[in-house]
Amino acid sequence: MSTVKATNFQNASSATANMVTDASGNVSFGGTAAMSSSFLRNRIINGDMRIDQRNAGTEVNPAVTQTYYLDRWQATSTAASKYKIGQNAGAVTPPTGYTNYLGLTSLSAYTVGAAESFGVRQLIEGLNVSDLAWGTASAATVTLSFWVRSSLTGTFGGSLRNSDGTRSYPFTYTISVANTWEQKTVTVAGDTSGTWLTTNGIGIILIFSIGAGSTFSGTAGAWAATNYLSATGATSVVGTNGATFYVTGVQLEVGTVATPFERQLYNAQLAQCQRYYYRISATGNNQPFANAFCDNTTIARGAVLFPVTMRDRPTALEQSGTVANYAIISAPTGQNCTSVPAFATSTVISSEINFTIASGLVAGQGCLLRSGSASGASAYLGWSAEL
Repeated sequence: MSTVKATNFQNASSATANMVTDASGNVSFGGTAAMSSSFLRNRIINGDMRIDQRNAGTEVNPAVTQTYYLDRWQATSTAASKYKIGQNAGAVTPPTGYTNYLGLTSLSAYTVGAAESFGVRQLIEGLNVSDLAWGTASAATVTLSFWVRSSLTGTFGGSLRNSDGTRSYPFTYTISVANTWEQKTVTVAGDTSGTWLTTNGIGIILIFSIGAGSTFSGTAGAWAATNYLSATGATSVVGTNGATFYVTGVQLEVGTVATPFERQLYNAQLAQCQRYYYRISATGNNQPFANAFCDNTTIARGAVLFPVTMRDRPTALEQSGTVANYAIISAPTGQNCTSVPAFATSTVISSEINFTIASGLVAGQGCLLRSGSASGASAYLGWSAEL
């Protein structure tokens, strides 16, 4: 039987061993092991833009401020109708190894006012960045990496900021060639000041700016005690009619090195997104949503179990808004609803919903909540626990 010899490996300029294997075959590292595959490094969810529960790849024109389009990615805009947004909008080929990206197109040549700003952002839950220890003397350095493409060239801006906008770090990156994917890296020394939530509230906000006025623009590469969303002098995408901005492969990780993008199985990434938003979509007419019981002759109450524990208790129900999209079947017949489904109550693991028809239910009898007899493929039920 062969034996394993203890071995030390060290850099020529280092006085200590960088990697050690003992006689049992165990390996230890003197520094950080930068993994080339998934090791739960990325604090960004849906950084490769694969998950789009709300729009299923449909471009939305125009983008509405503080609205989520791709999962976990929110549009921001202080003036209406300045850009459109969508998954794979613009139909360009993504970088090698990616199938999706977030795409923006400017709808006019808009001059951004001093107190205006435009962009896309991700609000990162405090529980997912609590180990960074920002706001303390032990604040960790992080590195942001991403692929970007634009019809414009020049210096572009973005920012990392805290929940209340009292601390921010404007950053810049350069797009050298128009209409070409380029990978960018930004390293940020962690903030030793300010308040950074480590709860299920907003821990860190990452912003990619596509236009910001002087009020929201500051010196790049330094922490500031104010709400900067971009860097002074950054290119304004909304300032050029028809200008495009595409981004994917977004990763925020501890350390000074940008490691390869953390690949995840689709179902694992979807589950991460469903902590913040969950939607049941019908694929056609008469598709089931939930089992229920008849509360009286017109109302049925159903319970939907969420596939993962949500960040917080949802307080409303989203639906398509058309009564013909929804129905109740109570043996042996079914009827379209007379009003859209209504929210009753929820916890972080389930929600109670009410479906209403004209008459004919029997109190206490079981029934099924389902899509209606018309335009069933347009029916959905959604719950949000977004930050």
